[in-house]
Amino acid sequence: MASSTSPAGADDGDSASAEPPRPVCARCGAAADARAEGPPPTWTFSVERGVGRSYCDTCSRENLGSIEGRLDSDWW
Repeated sequence: MASSTSPAGADDGDSASAEPPRPVCARCGAAADARAEGPPPTWTFSVERGVGRSYCDTCSRENLGSIEGRLDSDWW
């Protein structure tokens, strides 16, 4: 029986070759283009109750009023 030096559930593969997770829209589930590094510049990122969420450009445009409504007036 071989012993393991990694904690249970740890990835023993080369982390440099692992692809970063593709951003997915929290509203409609659309995935960002796999060729892009990170979310496209047209996407919106929001922190809601301590959780980061990405929104595609379509969902961002459709809900712009509610997004702006949550901003402090200093940001207007």
